[in-house]
Amino acid sequence: MSAEEVPFHLKGNFAPVEKEVTGTDLRVEGALPPELSGMYVRQSANPVTGTSGHWFMGEGMVHGIRVENGKALWYKNRYVQTPYVDNPDVQRISDQGVIDFKVSKANTSILKHNGQILALEEGSFPYVLTDELDTVGPTDFDGGLKCAFAAHTKVCPVTGEMISIGYGQLPPYLTYVRVSPEGKVAQSTEIDIPAPVMMHDMAMSENHVLFLDLPIRFSLEDALGGTMPFAWSDEHDARIGVMPRTGGNADVKWFSIEPCFMFHTLNAYDEGDTVVLDTCRSTAIWRKAGEMAGDSELSFYRYTCNMKTGAVKEEKLFDRRVEFPRVADERSGQKQRFGFCLDLGDNSDMEQPDFRGNLKINFETGETQIHETGPGRNSTEAVFVPAEGADPDSDEGYVMSYVHDENTGKTDFVVLDATDMTKDPIAKVTLPQRVPYGFHGNFIAD
Repeated sequence: MSAEEVPFHLKGNFAPVEKEVTGTDLRVEGALPPELSGMYVRQSANPVTGTSGHWFMGEGMVHGIRVENGKALWYKNRYVQTPYVDNPDVQRISDQGVIDFKVSKANTSILKHNGQILALEEGSFPYVLTDELDTVGPTDFDGGLKCAFAAHTKVCPVTGEMISIGYGQLPPYLTYVRVSPEGKVAQSTEIDIPAPVMMHDMAMSENHVLFLDLPIRFSLEDALGGTMPFAWSDEHDARIGVMPRTGGNADVKWFSIEPCFMFHTLNAYDEGDTVVLDTCRSTAIWRKAGEMAGDSELSFYRYTCNMKTGAVKEEKLFDRRVEFPRVADERSGQKQRFGFCLDLGDNSDMEQPDFRGNLKINFETGETQIHETGPGRNSTEAVFVPAEGADPDSDEGYVMSYVHDENTGKTDFVVLDATDMTKDPIAKVTLPQRVPYGFHGNFIAD
């Protein structure tokens, strides 16, 4: 393969790292807030063979930094030890068509629930990790989980439940899953949709769950050919389904919307007779299976679904090219005042990424504020952690992410004061190994 033929996700800081390393007693520039005690962990796709057919298809590797009492105690990167790590050719689907949900890339996101750290990827069961980032193994919640489990599963800050979905290429195409605070599957309900679609994210309000039935459909031909098996379909209508969190298939209200795709939602909340969804939105993507954005328009939208009238209002909040939206975990499912996104800049060419900084959105005033990382420095998804004792609906707290410097080849763990994103970082820790551009993470507090 010539240099020109190497895909973007195998070059530069998208490329996999070759080693699992541990660094201890890391040097801190500035001052880490002493109240931060825990671990920031982020996922990436890191193909064990050094190559993969798509950015999304590498084996899961977690990159974590442990902070405590103002010190950066360690950095570690570890593969999630799924069957793919030992045998990259292992098959998830048997010749008889039986899916083994323990066969997972486990490469997309991280959360903690019921004392367990879960590595998630939407085609399989979650994988449990230790506080040292070692792999315990897959979990089906004591036999209650019978389908895949969403990469963007939500944890309700009010009830402690996990709200999730499983989508698949064979009927049932969609299953709603609700897990109790004690880690037991309390509900598993099949939801009727007309075709197998990619449902990478979903949303949760205090009383409802939202399903995204959008025009990225599964292609058996591409799957058999070993490429990314999803592509845009002009024949598939775009819809948002809204259902009570304890409801069933007959309770889903479907709202037709303009054709689009939503990789990531920021949040949803109930407001009177409506359910409101704030989300990043793309126009037609993946006209060819596995192609990235192409000429897609990326913007930030609000959908207001009226549960009484069946009407939906579609509203573009701003044009800025943003993705990886986050809200304080404590505001998930509640109306939020602030949200945070990765600013993708003006360049959609993944060969030359321009992840120029992290954006704060004030939804009450419409104002935005950006922390610009500087020339050649690319940020990644940012996580907001409220300050000790602060109202989680305020911006009193910290924004943290990994920032990679294309000029030096080094990656920093960066902590910002969220009340003023324009300021320099309050703390920066240069890591002993670069962290490839990847996906989603969380701060897992002690």
